[in-house]
Amino acid sequence: MGAVVAGFLARMPVLVLLAGLAAVMMLGPAAYASVTGYDAIARNFLYAALLTGIFCGLIGLAAQANPRSQRSREMLLLMLGVYGLLPMLLAVPFAESQPDTGYFNAWWEMVSSLTTTGASLYSADLLPMPLHLWRSMVGWMGGFFVLVAAVAILAPLRVGGFEIMSNPYGREEYRQHLPPSDSPRRPVLHLSDPRFEAQLADPASRLGRAALQIGPLYAGATLILWVGLLMLGDPSFIALTRAMGTLSTSGISPVLGSAGVASGIAGEMLVFLFLIPALSRRFWPGGSELRATDRLIADPELRMAAALVALVAVLLFLRHFLGAIETDRAAPADTTTMADIGRALSALWGGLFSALSYLTTTGWTSVAWADARAWSGLDAPGLILAGLALMGGGVATTAGGVKLLRVYALARHGQRELERIIHPHSVSGGGRIARRLRREGAYLAFIFFMLFAVSIALVVTLVSIHAIAFETATILSIAALTNAGPLASAIPLTPTFEGTAGIASAPWEGWSGLPDFTKAVLACAMVLGRIETLAVLALFSPDFWRR
Repeated sequence: MGAVVAGFLARMPVLVLLAGLAAVMMLGPAAYASVTGYDAIARNFLYAALLTGIFCGLIGLAAQANPRSQRSREMLLLMLGVYGLLPMLLAVPFAESQPDTGYFNAWWEMVSSLTTTGASLYSADLLPMPLHLWRSMVGWMGGFFVLVAAVAILAPLRVGGFEIMSNPYGREEYRQHLPPSDSPRRPVLHLSDPRFEAQLADPASRLGRAALQIGPLYAGATLILWVGLLMLGDPSFIALTRAMGTLSTSGISPVLGSAGVASGIAGEMLVFLFLIPALSRRFWPGGSELRATDRLIADPELRMAAALVALVAVLLFLRHFLGAIETDRAAPADTTTMADIGRALSALWGGLFSALSYLTTTGWTSVAWADARAWSGLDAPGLILAGLALMGGGVATTAGGVKLLRVYALARHGQRELERIIHPHSVSGGGRIARRLRREGAYLAFIFFMLFAVSIALVVTLVSIHAIAFETATILSIAALTNAGPLASAIPLTPTFEGTAGIASAPWEGWSGLPDFTKAVLACAMVLGRIETLAVLALFSPDFWRR
């Protein structure tokens, strides 16, 4: 019986399987709404789960008659289908539970959650708890899909950051020596090359194997963080949504302001540890070709992340003393007390936590962030967080942004060019991986930077079609492309519109004051930032569609 079911599922289209999984997940909010007194919302989720399940079952039966194997290059289309079509199904129970908000806004909310952006049209205090749970679950599922798709789809096609470390000799060079000069070298095949089909057979099976490898670790880490936050004092529901938002880097929160008020700094320290896996793929199964070093302490992504987080926290901390020098020196000196020392340490921690949170594009705000802002005395410290979100976390992780490995490749290339100015005939060292990062890796990283800059310019232009201030359009575009939705609330924006999304909040509590055209543009920007520009451009290659 098990073999029959496995064979039936193997012949179903992957998108239909994912839709069926979404139908099963709808039962979670239905059960929670039932036990918390939201009977109408429970019925909406139950009926939506049944409708989606029946729909997927009928398509699955139809697919059994004429099963068709998917080609590897079609998996990029699958990713577009997941982010373009799946939110339409996920939005059905949300729209039915909030009938005055409209289906379009519910779809936008699901796109934001599934891409782990975490932007919302609704004030947290105006949504029922079952809908907050559904947003968190969709964001959690979106983070899991990113981890699976990275090694099952993007890695074989050498896109999504894997192109930087792609091996021109077809094996792990840091473990094996180069072949003799008389041995033929196997070149790297591009995704448009028809020979990819022979190497990447059965992509659906790759997705299944990757899901079985990553799933237990992903769910186990979420469970451990949930239990840890419970033990530190967070309410059970907030602890659950906070755990799912941390592992998926969606930053979805059911409360206004900081979600860690109950557990305090102790809870943030625990969350801080679970944000580290968003800095490097080596913490997750798969992606071994991204390991630039054998030793964890020498990992370039982790070292660069530690340097950036420490630099931002120290700058915010020392800014207080620099500002004190500018004050009137004739004023009498105050005696330092233990309260002042505690406030200083709290401000330092607020800078550390917020820097790592936005570097991983999660967007959690520390309970001590207000102290950090007041301590630094800067008018707009949120712009520093925007810069961190632009850099992003590790390649093939749930984090968005440009990615740390690309920044590292460009930095090493710049360092090498400065060395050549001083010593023109010098020979670069560091090993084969370092040389490849400085050469081909830096070249590909520069191309991605240019494409990312063009994407920002294009999105800002489209957003500015309506009467939106340029600064606001820029921050909204960066928040969408980097999948860091909470960034819009960390930087003061210019309120332009009235809230028009039903029970939605004031314009800059969420994103509800934007016109529908602007929302659609930003939703497309979220999908583009999640899949990355290089992968999307590959779909426009004529060789990609050639049989």
